[in-house]
Amino acid sequence: MREKILTFMEKHHLLEKDKTVLVAVSGGPDSMALLHFLAEIRSTWNLKVIALTVDHQLRGEESIKDVVYVSEVCKKWDIPHITVAVDVDAYKRVYKVSTQVAARTLRYDAFFKQMKKTNADYLAMGHHGDDQIETMIMSLTRTTTLTSLTGIPVQRPFAQGKIIRPLLCVTKSEIEAYCTAYHIKPRLDASNLDTYYTRNYVRSFIVPKLKEKNHRLHATIQQLSETLQEDEQYFMEQAKEIVKKVSTYDPKQRKVTLSTRSLNCYPPSLQRRTYRLTLDYLYDELPLDLSYTHEQIFLSLLNGEAENQIVHFPKGLMIEKSYDQLFFYFMDEQRSSTPFHQEIQQIPQTVILPNEAVLSVNYIEENEMKKRKSHRFTYICPEEQLNFPLHVRTRKPGDRMSYKGLKGTKKIKDIFIDEKVPRHVRDMTYILTDDTDTIFWLIGLRKKEINDTHHVGRYISFEYKQMNGHFKEENDA
Repeated sequence: MREKILTFMEKHHLLEKDKTVLVAVSGGPDSMALLHFLAEIRSTWNLKVIALTVDHQLRGEESIKDVVYVSEVCKKWDIPHITVAVDVDAYKRVYKVSTQVAARTLRYDAFFKQMKKTNADYLAMGHHGDDQIETMIMSLTRTTTLTSLTGIPVQRPFAQGKIIRPLLCVTKSEIEAYCTAYHIKPRLDASNLDTYYTRNYVRSFIVPKLKEKNHRLHATIQQLSETLQEDEQYFMEQAKEIVKKVSTYDPKQRKVTLSTRSLNCYPPSLQRRTYRLTLDYLYDELPLDLSYTHEQIFLSLLNGEAENQIVHFPKGLMIEKSYDQLFFYFMDEQRSSTPFHQEIQQIPQTVILPNEAVLSVNYIEENEMKKRKSHRFTYICPEEQLNFPLHVRTRKPGDRMSYKGLKGTKKIKDIFIDEKVPRHVRDMTYILTDDTDTIFWLIGLRKKEINDTHHVGRYISFEYKQMNGHFKEENDA
């Protein structure tokens, strides 16, 4: 395994002599094998090797034992050891994120700070070939872009140096054999066996089956990852040149203007990357709920015939199309509190709402309509009962509507009170009307009763959903 890693390192120019290497060490087989390997070559390469353990404080006594174990081994191998404790639970409460997201964020923050503090040239991490397989498989199930399918990079810039992953050329079994050969008895994290987590499920049930077909799957996947990364790097370099030609930036106002006429001269693959580079420029950190749907909305604005339209993106970003230009800018607090209104003139159409939800509008035929399951976040209406253009908007004073089981009409304000809708939510609850201002749908709460007994023809389907997934389906409202 040692020679295989050295060859891999030489191929990718991962390490230079006379450098300081910070090693992320959890106490598990992968990081302990990596630490031992670097300790073995440090005299030949004249390396300063430092071990860094981040204690997430998630497993009580077991976490403490992990730290103690790594510390004792480091003393035995004459390696300086740094321990950093992070409060994952507190971070989750403050930022409303998952355990995994909180742990990763705090872990990399600790890595960054210790890289700076130790003036390290490299941060070595123990990801191996099986990790690469798992990552690629997981990406296949949830990604729609080449960028997200490139896998774990062999190296990338980090702090003042680089993150390197010398073990991507070897498998988990090779690492375990290495530990046995050098009498390393690593700590084992029982949570890695819990198949509730997607990665563990892929590791336990999918990867073994694929390896039966190709015992060198890790090498195949690694080569694929590197090829995709090279291709993506080329495309991004081309896109950077395009951005210079089609965009203007106003850093003071955090505003970008794109020429649709100029950008449409390039293929969609470069249009998509121009869009991503623009978002990278505008957002300090890309929102987690930024999805493929947003990219499709951008492309429809770029290539659509409508001359004037505004769509809402996460964290207050607006994209406004005006004739042959696209304007990217952020709403200030005053604008974000103003009423929302958008016309629906063409079908199909997707409307991005200020609360980062999506309203999808499509035609369906009668036979398809009968198969649809009706719930509070869908609405289906005969086309002939709507006067175009349609409108989706926030409430306004005096709004009233009728709905099933109600004689006459009722104020929207009273419906909110009946349903105990919090005041701060009411201005982010949307209303669907036609051009006569008849309210057909108070989204998620009430629907106007329709009579389609004698209807023959198309229906219009409205579906409201969050960008990060569908709302839970419930009985019709």
